[in-house]
Amino acid sequence: MLHDKMIYYRKKNMLTQEELAEKLCVSRQTITKWENGVITPSLEYLIDLSHIFGITIDHFIKDDDCRSDTPQVTNTNQLVSFLVEAKKSTYASHKNKMNSLRKDSHDYSYHNGKYQYYDSFFGASFFSGQEIIYDDVHVCWSMNYYGKVLSEDFNSEFLKEALALVNEQRPFRGPEIYTRGEYTYISKIIGDFSTFQGSEDIYYRSHKIYEALFHGGMIK
Repeated sequence: MLHDKMIYYRKKNMLTQEELAEKLCVSRQTITKWENGVITPSLEYLIDLSHIFGITIDHFIKDDDCRSDTPQVTNTNQLVSFLVEAKKSTYASHKNKMNSLRKDSHDYSYHNGKYQYYDSFFGASFFSGQEIIYDDVHVCWSMNYYGKVLSEDFNSEFLKEALALVNEQRPFRGPEIYTRGEYTYISKIIGDFSTFQGSEDIYYRSHKIYEALFHGGMIK
């Protein structure tokens, strides 16, 4: 039941009712009613709860055993580690570029064990692309992105510097903020590895010179 899952995941994330209520900007009494099954959270709150608990919305609302996610967490941790390794070993470091798989595409690949990573994009100053991870022969994760250069002051090497700072806490693009000289990179993310969306911007002095959007998640 949904209210049982709320209790389970709240405790799993070591949150009190008061702490969860503060994150959602609701009263503690509302959390109590949700957990007692008196009322059901709206879809907006269900989405927020899934983000806080680090699970997909589908898994949260489906009537299954809420303790069945343990193997998936381990697998996800492996995927995150591999993704960070792959990103640092491809576009950000000028390594592992392939011959174009499609007309006018820019393609990178990285393999380690059972995982294979592919990054393919089109364009330059206006660009669109997709990253994919295969677990053996099955696609298990992807991210789509679109960005554009807004000024001649844009420096692609600075962008690659920022992307090379990807880590397991933020395995999507670059860090929350990175500055070198008069250049500043800023990234914002909503969600987690299973389902996310975000944006990144680069400023030169106080002027925005680059922007991009990205979204993605697990594939089953």
